Parts: sequence; C-alpha cells; structure tokens
Amino acid sequence: MSERHVGSRLWDSRLSIYVRTAPGTFVWLTILLVTTIIQHSVTPERLQMILGAQSTNIRHLGDDPVHVLITSLFWLDGYYWLPYLLLYCIFHVPAERWLGTRLWLTVGLIAHVCATFVSEGVLYWAIEHDRASESLVNVRDIGVSYFLAGIVGVLTYHIARPWRWVYLAGMLGLFAAPLASNLTFTGIGHLSSLLIGLACYPLVRAIPQVQWPPSTSLGRRLTRGTRQSPAVGSTPTEENEP
Repeated sequence: MSERHVGSRLWDSRLSIYVRTAPGTFVWLTILLVTTIIQHSVTPERLQMILGAQSTNIRHLGDDPVHVLITSLFWLDGYYWLPYLLLYCIFHVPAERWLGTRLWLTVGLIAHVCATFVSEGVLYWAIEHDRASESLVNVRDIGVSYFLAGIVGVLTYHIARPWRWVYLAGMLGLFAAPLASNLTFTGIGHLSSLLIGLACYPLVRAIPQVQWPPSTSLGRRLTRGTRQSPAVGSTPTEENEP
C-alpha cells in the first residue's frame, strides 16, 4: 500500500473528520497537552513561578491585563489533561461546529474576560471592605473554566425543546449549588460565565437554528444497534441465508 493511499485513508477516517470539524478546539487541546507536559517536567517551585506569572489576579489585571487574559487560557490549574479532553469533546466540539470557529471563539472570550473581571472585582471589593485577606491580590487564578462555562451557557440554544430547559436547569444547579455552601470568587466567576454565555443569544440568533434533539439521536443509536445486532438464538449462517 502506497504512502499516498495510507495518508488518504487517514485523512478520510472518522477521527480525522471529527477533528477537522472543530479545528480551534483541537489546536487548543494540543497546546494544553504541551503545557501540561511542561507542568510535569519542572520542579514545584518553578511551576509556581510559571503559573503565578500567567494568573489573572488583581495585581496582574492592573499591570498587564491583555497578557494574562490570553496566557492564562493555555495552562491548566492541575496536572491532568484527559478530563479536559472529555469536556472539550462534550461541549466545545458541538459548539464550534454549530457556531463556526470565529463565533465560538468570540463567545468564549467574552465569557472569559467578563467573568474574570466580575470575579476579581468581587474579590477586590471584599479586600477593600476587610472581608478578605489583602494577600489575595496575588492569588493564583488561571485556566480555561470561564471560557468553558460560557460555551456551556450558549449551547442551551442548540438543544431542542423541552430538553433545553432540562439542560439549563441542570447547568444552573451545577454552577450555583457550590455558592450556597462556599461563596468563592472562582465560584462567582463560573456562574457569571454561564450567565454571560446565555446573554450571548443576540450573537447566535442569526445562525440557522439547527437544534439537537437528544431523544431523536438516542432513538437512532438504539435503532442502529438493533439492526446491527444478530437476533437472539441466531447464528451467522442463519443470518446470511436468503
């Protein structure tokens, strides 16, 4: 088999097509994989310096907001990349396919930037009113979760009714519940991102509303599985008989 033929088969494979339909998502995942490998390869002290320099804390937002708002998106606040691969495939891939790369990126960045300033603004207010330690102006705040939460929010409009309301209620509960027991600036940021994603409806309403019906998709999968599965008690020979 020639190299050209092998390359053609790889290019046309399901995995290749899946990746190519969401290029922004998988380029981003590749960068995160590289930076995660770096996290595993440096000393804890060096890692603290690296992540601290990318943090969107109050001090850095005051000194160089553009730099930290961008660079913080390329580091994970933790050592594990695989959970993000799963989350990106569940939320980012369908969102990028639906919105297109440019609008997907626009919505996510709006949520990331606005939620960062909301959460750090709340923290700044708490510090100014002696409700939080002044040392928190240098707190570490990096990662992709605000961008992700914004996309989770805007995906509401891609889900057919009545499943849309089930999804929305579940996401609101998931993001709001932690605040009931522990009010933190990151929790406020996550909920803010979700609400900002919902508020981006004017940006996406002009897109053809090809809505995803979970019940129909599940029914198709079950039907396909039934057709492909042999009947109970049958043998391969019986299935092939005219």
